[in-house]
Amino acid sequence: MEVFIQQVVSGLATGGIYAALALALVMIYQATDVVNFAQGEMAMFATYICWSMLNAGVPYWGAFLGTLVLAFLGGIVVERVVIRPVENAPILSIVIVTLGLLVIFNSVAGWIWTYVQKPFPSPFPSKPLKAGNVFFSAHDIGEIVVTLLVLLCIWLFFKFTPLGLAMRAAAHNPVSSRLVGIRVGWMLALGWGLAAVFGAVAGMMIAPVLTLEPNLMGGVQIYAFAGATLGGFTSPGGAVLGGFIVGVVENLVGTYVSFIGTELKFTVALAMIIVVLLVKPTGLFGISVVKRV
Repeated sequence: MEVFIQQVVSGLATGGIYAALALALVMIYQATDVVNFAQGEMAMFATYICWSMLNAGVPYWGAFLGTLVLAFLGGIVVERVVIRPVENAPILSIVIVTLGLLVIFNSVAGWIWTYVQKPFPSPFPSKPLKAGNVFFSAHDIGEIVVTLLVLLCIWLFFKFTPLGLAMRAAAHNPVSSRLVGIRVGWMLALGWGLAAVFGAVAGMMIAPVLTLEPNLMGGVQIYAFAGATLGGFTSPGGAVLGGFIVGVVENLVGTYVSFIGTELKFTVALAMIIVVLLVKPTGLFGISVVKRV
């Protein structure tokens, strides 16, 4: 029973990372109907910026907040400079642009910081926490708390602030939003900025576990895709829940299914994506969107 509880808590910790990145993917998809394949690489690049700040002597949480600000601005710049000129192009063209961004961010990170793995510090104590006979990693608990705080802040932002409501309106009905004076273009840019913030949080929380290198977020993004697919690309809340479910299922299957173990855990996420697309393409909480031609 102790092993089961430990694996669930560890799964929730990694699932929180998947949830943050899945939410970033869903936000951009809702606004543009396109999946940003460069989301993980943008998160990795932001994590390197945080690492550089830490090496320059900036305290951890100062570097953390500074990275979020830079990630937000970077997301806006990417939308305005790269995505906006092709926003009316065929969807395939935009997908190719995001794939190009993926390669660019990965290559530039390797050029600047090299491909040597670098240790990334954790802000949480190294000593494990004990509850009865069960030991929990302090970093796992910290990951869950940080992720939930970020998700709570974004929920409050979209639910109770005029800017958040304007962004929701622009994503759901851009034509009507323009008629009431909402600057839809800038709302989409802010959406890219917030998505970059979620990705940065995911990168900085997972880097102490995986070590920092340019391919840090490759596997994490697949799990985030699985979470967004499971919950539904039209449901931000569903994507978050899907991310947590994927994290827990991945850990439990790797622990209790002997022929999978740790070597084949990655295939669990891919299998989940395939099964969901075959059985319920809209995901558990997604809805079918009908558009007039």
